[in-house]
Amino acid sequence: MAILAVNAGSSTLKFSLHPVGQGGVGACVLTGSIQGLEPQGKPELSYSYNGVKTRQALQASGEDAFDAALQRLSALLQSEHDLPPLQAVAHRIVHGGKSYRRSVILDEGALVNLCALNSLAPLHQPHNLAGVRAFMSAFPDLPQIGCFDTAFHANLPDEEYAFALPAALRDDGVRRYGFHGLSYQYIMGRLQQLSSRAGERVIMAHLGNGASLCAAAGSRSRATTMGFSALDGLIMGTRSGSLDAGVLLYLLEHGYDHQRIQDLLYKKSGLLGLSGLSADMRTLRASDSEEARFATRLFTHRVIRESGAMTACLQGLDVYAFSGGIGEHDASLRADVCSALGWLGLRIDQEANRRATGDEAMSIHTKDSTVEVWVIPTDEGRVAAADAARLLDL
Repeated sequence: MAILAVNAGSSTLKFSLHPVGQGGVGACVLTGSIQGLEPQGKPELSYSYNGVKTRQALQASGEDAFDAALQRLSALLQSEHDLPPLQAVAHRIVHGGKSYRRSVILDEGALVNLCALNSLAPLHQPHNLAGVRAFMSAFPDLPQIGCFDTAFHANLPDEEYAFALPAALRDDGVRRYGFHGLSYQYIMGRLQQLSSRAGERVIMAHLGNGASLCAAAGSRSRATTMGFSALDGLIMGTRSGSLDAGVLLYLLEHGYDHQRIQDLLYKKSGLLGLSGLSADMRTLRASDSEEARFATRLFTHRVIRESGAMTACLQGLDVYAFSGGIGEHDASLRADVCSALGWLGLRIDQEANRRATGDEAMSIHTKDSTVEVWVIPTDEGRVAAADAARLLDL
């Protein structure tokens, strides 16, 4: 049997199929994505099976694109390959709020509750939930499982989750939630397999288009840079990261309305806003413009700055793990971060750092480093599939 893990976005559907056996949930046997699902997009399916990569255009557009994508995915799963039978669909959902602290079987009541959180993650939540509804319609006999990025941080200490606001607002759910929880759950699981120090003081850095840090002790989240929404903390591809709330008051006074502020903070800031060129770190590294260089320096500085705060929360550091698209592939960033944190005892092997390209988990610290440093490619789909298997007792 197998579980399909999916991540539905505004223009992309990512999927991976994970076999379930006596040894638990295995690595994916089929992985791929469907791009171009936005209005006026050109839908295209790409997937990898048995080492063979296939790319196919889909004959649909507009509102019919997602339905066509699911029909094609269903055909792929049922008839084109000798794949194990599908038992459930596990959905990555960014925000679970106060109520959803672990994975659940999704029904109409749960979807209504989760829709109320759309404003807390407007780039992700509405599209995650639209994907759930579409899969419910396309696969009516399969349980749909919601797996939440906030769940890993559900037991943050009081001092970490609370804002200095009136208690009534905190009671209404205005608090720190934290995100990238499926990624952190996977990284922690891999560290437990790889390092005898995984249960000690650990910083995990999920650095990509979305970026955050998590401080863990005893393999549990103790602090994280993202907060009430997925805007807080580090600089991201198009998101601002931490911002003085007074800036928002200033913008309101100068005629910005809610939609304009939301577009600015979520879609026009971060690396894109700083550089005026791109949200992609690879493009910025290749550019010789001063704005691009400044964007990469500031991104790196904020990782270093927040790493210091995470270390203070842990009262020391034993393991530092890089992950995410930038964390797994940008050796220059890893070298800069570790050099700046050298006062904590981090020492990296430059050759090992160069060879760590995100294909497999690798240690990059030297023998005399007092802090272990790892590069661990994340696999949120496998975590979601494993949660679904546990929930359904497969």
